[in-house]
Amino acid sequence: MILVTGGTGFIGQTLIRQLVTLGKPVRTLLKPSPVSPNLPRGVSVEAAVSSFKDWRSLRAAMKGVDVIFHLAGSERLSSRADLTGTDVEGTQLLMRAAADAGVERVFFISHLGADRASAFAVLKAKALAEGFIVNSGLDYTIFRSAVVYGPGDQFTTSLAKLLRLSPGFFLLPGDGSTLIQPLWIEDLVTCMILSLEENIARNQILSLGGGEYLSFNQVVATIQATLEIRRKLFYLPPPYLRTLALFMEQVMPQFPVSIFWLDYLAVDRTTALDTLPRMFGVIPARFHQQLEYLKLKPQSFFRSRK
Repeated sequence: MILVTGGTGFIGQTLIRQLVTLGKPVRTLLKPSPVSPNLPRGVSVEAAVSSFKDWRSLRAAMKGVDVIFHLAGSERLSSRADLTGTDVEGTQLLMRAAADAGVERVFFISHLGADRASAFAVLKAKALAEGFIVNSGLDYTIFRSAVVYGPGDQFTTSLAKLLRLSPGFFLLPGDGSTLIQPLWIEDLVTCMILSLEENIARNQILSLGGGEYLSFNQVVATIQATLEIRRKLFYLPPPYLRTLALFMEQVMPQFPVSIFWLDYLAVDRTTALDTLPRMFGVIPARFHQQLEYLKLKPQSFFRSRK
């Protein structure tokens, strides 16, 4: 049995679909909520309900589990994120329950730049979570991933929403020259499954990224070309743009950009270009060739938060 935390999220839904297609038995961990979970449609998957603070429920969710894909995190909630409770302490308790249950292997999605000494909250939280996994006594594989994109992401989809909304101009942090290495969601999930099935990168921390380095200017230009819109670009120092983003979160329900994205863009976030073909035999998708989903009519984010 494979347990997936964060199975209702962007990466989790894609992973669950592929695992079930391959005939794998999958259980996903759902946090208690009055809102119906956003489970993958048309997919047969078990569900276990537990918070990351409930030892008994976590331990019960481990019954028969051999492998965990730990994808849950709170950064999508931006300023409302509970990085300590969910990402750090939640991972610690999850690992304790997994070790007690005799789970064989854990997979974890972290970020490029994860570091206990990082000045950026998400990167520090991810590094602390990595530590609990490495020291759990279980076999593990940690993927430090570049920015992941695809339908339902918080990267290209959010940028597309803001570009459509912007009144003729668009604000970028710094000078827009920060380099990133976008990784197509299907490529990431393929690597995760190959790592499981072919026993790749056991007890390793592996950095993954797409097949090209792009400046943030290039990313925005590519999305504008896909949407066939044009906005004049203006540049603001990151601290000013972060303050503006915090303000917008308060006045605009479900503002599409997390403040943590501005942290991510503070420095270059890249790794070796050849990791996917060298280790997994996967040729990374080109960024400009995978953005057709952005042309779909976006959902409004002028809604009350739930």
